[in-house]
Amino acid sequence: MKLLLDFLPILIFFGVYKYTGDIIIATAVLIPATLAQMLYTWLKEHRIEKMQLVTLILVVVMGGATVLFQDKTFIQWKPTVVNWLFAAAFFGSQFIGQKTIVERIMGANIELPKNVWSTLNISWVIFFLFMGAINLFVAYNFSEDIWVDFKLFGMLGLTILFIIIQGLYMSKHMPNQDQEQ
Repeated sequence: MKLLLDFLPILIFFGVYKYTGDIIIATAVLIPATLAQMLYTWLKEHRIEKMQLVTLILVVVMGGATVLFQDKTFIQWKPTVVNWLFAAAFFGSQFIGQKTIVERIMGANIELPKNVWSTLNISWVIFFLFMGAINLFVAYNFSEDIWVDFKLFGMLGLTILFIIIQGLYMSKHMPNQDQEQ
C-alpha cells in the first residue's frame, strides 16, 4: 500500500499527461497530488520521511516554476536534482555518523559486514548519479512523450532491476544460518 501511495502522484501526472498531451497541465495536477499524498501520510503516520520531504519541496518549487514560466525544463530537471541530492546524501553518510544511510534503512533487519554496507551505499551513490544523468539524456535527446514514459516506466524498471541486483549481492554476504547452527 505504501509503495502505491508513493507512486500515486507520478501515476496521476502520467495519466493527466497521456489524457491531455500537455506537460504543463500534468505538472499543475502533480503539485496538489503530491501535497495531498504528504498530507495523507502525515495524518496516517504522524511523520514524513526526509526523502519524501525533499521530493515534495522539489515538486512544489520546480513544478511551480514549470507552471509559472510555462517551461517544461524545470519539471524535466526535477528527477535529476532529486537523484543527485540523494547521491550526495548517501555519499556524505560514508563520513558522518557510525552507519551509512543504507545500513540505517536496512540494518535492523539484515546483518552484513561493515565493508558490505559501505559497498552497498556507494553503489546507491553511483546508481543515483546514473539515474540523474540518464534522465537528462532522455529529456534532451528524445521527445517529451518518450521522456514522460521513461520517467514512469524506465526509471521504475531500472530501480527495480538495481534492487534485485543489490538483493543478490547482499544474499552472498549474509551469515549462513546452517553454518551458525
